Amino acid sequence: MESYRSPGWLAGEGPLGGHLQTIWPALFSARYQGPAPHYRRERWTTPDQDFIDVDWQEAEAASPGGLPQQRPLLVMFHGLEGSSRSHYAQAFANWARENGWHYAVPHFRGCSGEMNLAPRAYHSGDHEEVGWILQRMRARHDGPLLAVGVSLGGNALLRWAEEAGGTASACVRAVAAVSAPLDLAAGGEAIGRGVNRQIYTRMFLKSMLPKALNKAAQFPGLLDATALRRVRDLYQFDNAFTAPLHGFRSTEDYWARGSSKPHLHCIRVPALVVNARNDPFVPGHSLPKPDEVGSFVTLWQPPHGGHVGFPRGRWPGHVLTLPEQVMGWMTGHARMAIAAGQNGDPRTGGS
Repeated sequence: MESYRSPGWLAGEGPLGGHLQTIWPALFSARYQGPAPHYRRERWTTPDQDFIDVDWQEAEAASPGGLPQQRPLLVMFHGLEGSSRSHYAQAFANWARENGWHYAVPHFRGCSGEMNLAPRAYHSGDHEEVGWILQRMRARHDGPLLAVGVSLGGNALLRWAEEAGGTASACVRAVAAVSAPLDLAAGGEAIGRGVNRQIYTRMFLKSMLPKALNKAAQFPGLLDATALRRVRDLYQFDNAFTAPLHGFRSTEDYWARGSSKPHLHCIRVPALVVNARNDPFVPGHSLPKPDEVGSFVTLWQPPHGGHVGFPRGRWPGHVLTLPEQVMGWMTGHARMAIAAGQNGDPRTGGS
């Protein structure tokens, strides 16, 4: 993946290539990556009496009502307004199905198709929610557990690993973040200007604003509905919705405290961080350098790929290369866990 190059028909490393490599996979490649996954949905009650929905794809020959101990479990944290049906989630589901792994996609609150109950939603630094989900996954699965996060979900996953420090390895064997906005201020500025504002900001706000207004109606007085109706970009949205709903003083406070980049040296579990340098949302100049991360962090920063794109192949292309490469790296850690004994469960002696 470090040497990834896009197909010639999707341009190259410049801005045009970044847009094409982002948009084409999201719109068209999912239909060319194998059968759609068949999920089994579970609803979990959260500690604050809300709910999240988790979609499961169990490996073949799974025992009824449980997960075979010898099979690894991959947990996918989706991106902004994503779900288990996002093109990248289906691509990783395809990999898991083909390789005999269990696979789970927990939905951030409000992203599974039904409005959540509590006066909160989700955000890029939502490490407490990620930690609760992973601890519950760990409690029900005795084999190796690994997690991958995409875009917003990738940053939130890294923030969890940073906050957990040395205790993270008691829960997961390795984590990977794909196209994560590691510097939220740099990403927010990039998506709020020029063609990004016209294409991506409009796309996100089309679904985010109705949810925000519904949340304001659900809890009268909690949010300023008038300010929400005036929102035209993500900076304004975070100021009117994300920040006040989740205890931040402002957009700037949220972006500063939610960014994973300043704390990557705190990670104490193997972590892969993948970012294309032509990502329209994540400026190449904002990406961390090797001397800015700790020894547990591996950086892949190819010149091509766009945002969660990395398409490959002849027309019309596919996005299977991304999970193949990322999971090739992750599989090495799963194998070490299994070889260590006790199915690699850190609670029972595997290491």
